Amino acid sequence: MENAVEYRERIYIFETKQKRDKFLRIPEAYWDQKLPTKVPPLCEPVPLTSLPMLGYLEQGVSVSVIKAMTAVGCLKPKFPFLSIQRSSLLYVAFYLKAFNNKSTDYTRKEYRKKLASFEENCALIPYLSSAMRGSYWSPSERPLDLEFKLNRFLALRNSPDTKSAL
Repeated sequence: MENAVEYRERIYIFETKQKRDKFLRIPEAYWDQKLPTKVPPLCEPVPLTSLPMLGYLEQGVSVSVIKAMTAVGCLKPKFPFLSIQRSSLLYVAFYLKAFNNKSTDYTRKEYRKKLASFEENCALIPYLSSAMRGSYWSPSERPLDLEFKLNRFLALRNSPDTKSAL
């Protein structure tokens, strides 16, 4: 501890003898200095509307779009008499409307009903394809809801909702 010095009831330790001597020549210049705080400056929140379009989309709607795309990827909807692409687009649209936090409760509830109906109609194709395999069944041997679902499926063919994107 040969390079240590006590000054104003504090102990200062120096790397070399030259640095210690420099301190001892004018200790008033060094003893009361404060180290800078290593804190980044405070950031002011940036309004979403001031961001460029890509930044706005990343910050504002990316989570909702990712959830909608995940849901459509898991369900893989195929609405009767519509293409796969159109079915997927409609599902994403219904999903975004049904889970939009900025919409009113009434609007969200209505679109959740539409989304549920859309999912039920998409489930008709796999159900009917599995229920109608094989040879002819007499009406007494058919599943109970086969007639109802088949009529519902056929009604979607001429439905104006199907033609005008629901």
